[in-house]
Amino acid sequence: QVQLVESGGGLVQAGGSLRLSCVASGTIFSINAMGWYRQAPGKQRELVAIIVSGRSTDYADSVKGRFTISRDNAKSTVYLQMNSLKPEDTAVYYCRITTGGINYWGKGTLVTVSS
Repeated sequence: QVQLVESGGGLVQAGGSLRLSCVASGTIFSINAMGWYRQAPGKQRELVAIIVSGRSTDYADSVKGRFTISRDNAKSTVYLQMNSLKPEDTAVYYCRITTGGINYWGKGTLVTVSS
């Protein structure tokens, strides 16, 4: 079994920054991709950022220029640096890894951006 644990969420004022971390543990051979998703009130869960094994990245248009995703393959960890946060970024953030063709999800960490 694979387990993901997110950390770094919290309350921040608009314009502030947070860094989210997600550590994967368990039986992991190689990670094909790692990503961050979020679910805001009244919305579906959506992709925020993703990084693949070749370290190429992709971001939602709403966060481009503000968020940066990175990974440490040796530690099976993915990070999300979030700058210039907006109230619209308020959501539960979930990390996901893809390994062996299977997606695994964390339980989420709450990010609240106050105005």
